[in-house]
Amino acid sequence: MNIQTTPQRKFKGRVIAVTNQKGGVGKTTTTINLATAMAACGKKVLVMDFDPQGNASTGVGLGYDQRARGTYEVLFGVAPLEDVAHTTRVPGLMIAPASVHLAGAEIELVNAERREFRLREAIANTNLDVDYILIDCPPSLNLLTLNALVASDAVLVPLQCEFYALEGLSHLVKTIERVKRILNPNLDLHGIILTMYDRRNTLSASVESDVREYFGDRVYQTVIPRNVRVSEAPSHGLPVLVYDMKCPGSQAYIALASEVIKREKQIEQTTKAKELEAA
Repeated sequence: MNIQTTPQRKFKGRVIAVTNQKGGVGKTTTTINLATAMAACGKKVLVMDFDPQGNASTGVGLGYDQRARGTYEVLFGVAPLEDVAHTTRVPGLMIAPASVHLAGAEIELVNAERREFRLREAIANTNLDVDYILIDCPPSLNLLTLNALVASDAVLVPLQCEFYALEGLSHLVKTIERVKRILNPNLDLHGIILTMYDRRNTLSASVESDVREYFGDRVYQTVIPRNVRVSEAPSHGLPVLVYDMKCPGSQAYIALASEVIKREKQIEQTTKAKELEAA
């Protein structure tokens, strides 16, 4: 199969998919709080809730009455992305919610034309003025996740510090490599973030050691600790940085945002250098 060429896109920002096929690893929590921390650093960020459970929408305080249209409508061309994006109480942070129809999207995509490219084409044509789009993917490697990977410039993988998480990671990395080879040659692994880290637990240290040994600098230096305030925040419809700015979880996400932005600057410099060489 030939690599599909990436069409010229109007959208000039960067798209990052936050994904892990294993549930309960802190994927949605990381998406919401990383986006909030990046917004606090002066970036304009849109979270796309691409998980039918809709937890990212709940986590930023968006009520069900505000989810009549969302990422399902964007995926199937019913509405442009800018029309379903809502502002949040965090300056610089927007959310495109998971509407009620997203749960059936997987079945509808099976026989759809260009089914892997629906989201990429929708993002390419948006007039939305943001620096970053963070896509909160479903906890499975299905057609919704595939759409997110094809639409993205990079992938960020939250990894819970437990043994079984390592097995799933190798499978996910192979999927990312396959998507890069066949469907999206621009896709890269941005980094792996260790979540639910417990310094009192030797297993956390062991998992960290193994992941860093294998993936090297692809693993962020920041680790997200187990923290009760992080767990409490979604029930209040708030990112943890708004709920309790001073707690260890909030401080960790601020540090992660700094790392992500730093890597983004490095990527931008490398890309410009390659363009100059090509010229």
